[in-house]
Amino acid sequence: MTARADTRPDPAAPPRAGLLIAVLVGSAFVMILNETILSVALRDLTVDLAVPATTAQWLTSGFLLTMAVVIPITGYLLDRFTPRAVFLTSLSLFSAGTLLAALAPGFGVLLAGRVVQAAGTAVMVPLLMTTIMRLVPSERRGATMGTITIVIAVAPALGPTIGGAVLAGLGWRWMFGLVFPLAVIALIIGARYLRLSSTTRRVPLDVVSVLLSAVGFGGLLYGLSAIGESGGEHPVPPWAAVVAGLVALGIFVARQLHLQRSDVALLDLRVFTRRPFSVAVATSVPLFMCLIGASAILLPLYLQTVLGVSTFASGLAVLPGGLVLGLLGRPVGALFDRVGARPLVLPGAVMTAGALWLFATLGTGSPLAAVIGIHVLLMAGLGLMMTPLMTEGLGSLPDHLYSHGSAVLSTLQQVAGALGTAVFVTVAALGSAAGAPAPDASGLRTAFVVAGVVGLVALVAATFVRSRRREPEPVAG
Repeated sequence: MTARADTRPDPAAPPRAGLLIAVLVGSAFVMILNETILSVALRDLTVDLAVPATTAQWLTSGFLLTMAVVIPITGYLLDRFTPRAVFLTSLSLFSAGTLLAALAPGFGVLLAGRVVQAAGTAVMVPLLMTTIMRLVPSERRGATMGTITIVIAVAPALGPTIGGAVLAGLGWRWMFGLVFPLAVIALIIGARYLRLSSTTRRVPLDVVSVLLSAVGFGGLLYGLSAIGESGGEHPVPPWAAVVAGLVALGIFVARQLHLQRSDVALLDLRVFTRRPFSVAVATSVPLFMCLIGASAILLPLYLQTVLGVSTFASGLAVLPGGLVLGLLGRPVGALFDRVGARPLVLPGAVMTAGALWLFATLGTGSPLAAVIGIHVLLMAGLGLMMTPLMTEGLGSLPDHLYSHGSAVLSTLQQVAGALGTAVFVTVAALGSAAGAPAPDASGLRTAFVVAGVVGLVALVAATFVRSRRREPEPVAG
């Protein structure tokens, strides 16, 4: 039997721990930004690359699909390889994909660059979470984990705004050309300073689990994303992909439960034996459904189709909320270190549900200032929830399950975002007038009502968050 990876927080953290975390956060921000930065460029890409809009959409869908396939494997990767090796591989892949995309002569090469980018991106957030859990003592972990809020929530929110500005002045290739030197700088700094003491273990890679994970999470995310698209033909019917994904996931779960008895599971599901982690997941799923589906999808649709706001102006309209979400990260994390999760998560859930129901009252004559104000309220509520939930959930785990817990959280966040998009966009389309080219005010109001119900589900789940933090207990093998 080989030794477990020693992932306990090091009381004598490296003197450059702050620099290491800053490099990881900066790298992850740039990488996650690329999830949504192309969303405003799809129309230009259809012209420049001579492809239909449904084909160009794969530049975003392919990125998300690759993320969904790779993230579940990160638990194994972080057990098997050192943080330094994982970081260098991640940044090298991302840099190579970025350069390939910037120089792409046609759609096929550009799509390949996006897939390579996503393969590197998928590993970074779990690596960041696990590194913070290792380097930072529990009494200061909340404030540090708050920085991850900037990466997970703000970067995707800023993507369309930054993309629109770059597209207006320079063209779509510069979306990659400006990012490439930043990625290379992060790679050089990481290669120089990212040296953490760690003990790896030679875990065999279960290829069957990898394939089941790819079919399960990839099929589910593809199907949900396809359902959420406004139209177009798909090589695989969305419902068939969802069914295949669910079946594969069922088999995947059964296999992991069997493999974890001998401590060789690809994704160790013993993380769910810890009640705080399970509660954090149950609350985070509706939270991310609303963050992606309602805030990033429904709200821009409302601004553009109902209020007639331009694409760039709609990106600016959601910018204040995105900034509020990012600015709350560290202060909320510091409060978590003092008072625990419940006093923060419960008010945040009330604010989130309230904002979603306020969105349902908007109509064709609503002032833009009111929309911005409600969005700020929504982002403030989400900001009170995200950092405490992640820190509470991961902090409840034994040290050897940190990497698997972060992989589970990251995977379910991707799936929840796709699920929220699929549900809300479908409801908006069904609630709109027959023959409408895009969801109208009535359809969007109905979708916001459904989002409000999802917000109430998050509120109910939040009532199970514990009042005080406790040290993690051993998990039975």
